[in-house]
Amino acid sequence: MRAPLRWLGEYTDLAPGATGRDVAEAFVSVGLEEEAIHGGGLSGPVVVGRVLEIEEQVQKNGKTIRFCLVDVGEHGQRLTEGTAQHIVCGATNFLVGDLVVVVLPGAVLPGGMAISARKTYGRISNGMICAEDELGLGEDHSGIIVLSSYLGAAAAASLEPGDDAIALLGLDDEVVDLNVTPDRGYCFSVRGLAREYWHSQGSPPGGYRDPALVPGVPERNDGGYAVRLLDEAPIDGRAGCDRYVARIVRGVDPTAPSPAWLRRRITQQGMRPISLAVDVTNYVMLALGQPLHAFDLDRLSGSIVVRRAHAGETLTTLDDVVRTLDPQDLLITDGGALPLALAGVMGGETSEVTPTTTNVLIESAHFDPVTVARTSRRHRLVSEASKRYERGVDPQVSAAAAHLAVSLLVEYGGGTPDPGVTDVGEPPARPASE
Repeated sequence: MRAPLRWLGEYTDLAPGATGRDVAEAFVSVGLEEEAIHGGGLSGPVVVGRVLEIEEQVQKNGKTIRFCLVDVGEHGQRLTEGTAQHIVCGATNFLVGDLVVVVLPGAVLPGGMAISARKTYGRISNGMICAEDELGLGEDHSGIIVLSSYLGAAAAASLEPGDDAIALLGLDDEVVDLNVTPDRGYCFSVRGLAREYWHSQGSPPGGYRDPALVPGVPERNDGGYAVRLLDEAPIDGRAGCDRYVARIVRGVDPTAPSPAWLRRRITQQGMRPISLAVDVTNYVMLALGQPLHAFDLDRLSGSIVVRRAHAGETLTTLDDVVRTLDPQDLLITDGGALPLALAGVMGGETSEVTPTTTNVLIESAHFDPVTVARTSRRHRLVSEASKRYERGVDPQVSAAAAHLAVSLLVEYGGGTPDPGVTDVGEPPARPASE
């Protein structure tokens, strides 16, 4: 699990001037194991640029090269004061007028790559117009970053050429990579890591802000999606699922992109952004430690039954593997008949959200650690969800996690939440402090 310093600092007060090394040492002092420190390996100038002109030429190898004139603003960031920069670029996904990210001569990219003015394709290129992977923001190299798409049109509207892109994109944010031991599953969340850091600083009053205290979480009611917990073969007397929260958001724009800050936080954790619905569930899991699952509501028949598998049943999981199920496997099923997911491990292809999904059902449940661990090992299938469930997930955060996901889908996807709230089962009471 990784602890980005800015994200961590939203939940707990960092020591004044704390660096990644300082934070790593604080975690070690409370028994966590540091593996690495990432980020912060970039220095400027890295600025916002506006494309003024594009001249295209097809090279002998058939590749189209663009010779661009880019306004990079004032503040001493021009190579020749009063003139825009000529930059050579091979990407074709931007237009005249677009705002882009420009790395100017003198900058150093992650990995130690120093940028200088150099001759390429017969002309001098005074810097680079950058893609995500070149800045350490992700793995995408299909095209350069167009800020109106990456940040959203509203956020990009206030930008000017020459604005500092390091601060804008959080490129100076250090990330501490930690090894989470099996007995500290709560540290598979920024919430848990923030609490540990707070303890390392002496637990000062007001120094920890629990992100699970989400405002406006509605109470359960009778109007929610029908869910039944039907475990006829609990393991060691423990039900496979003792709490299941379901919330519905309708009318989500399937083309709405995840906001840049959310994509950034997912990539900082080594995960790949996929779509708004999936990214939201992953973000909430990383923040609170509660795995979520998003179902395409229109592919469901009207109810969910959580039960053990029948001998001989099969399920094609999201990794496109057809799995023969064991009677100890716990399933999420459509009405008790069609298997939808291996509970706490991985969803199935029959109900996954797709690029056309507009109505989403969010699952936030508490599954038995032993059941999940056995299923994960039986099928040799380890997921981000199973790693957390088998180490123990806080059953008290299920409703808050679902509500946070609903709020994000409404805010960024334009959806409308159903008034119905499903919250069935009774999780075990939290042990009294000794």
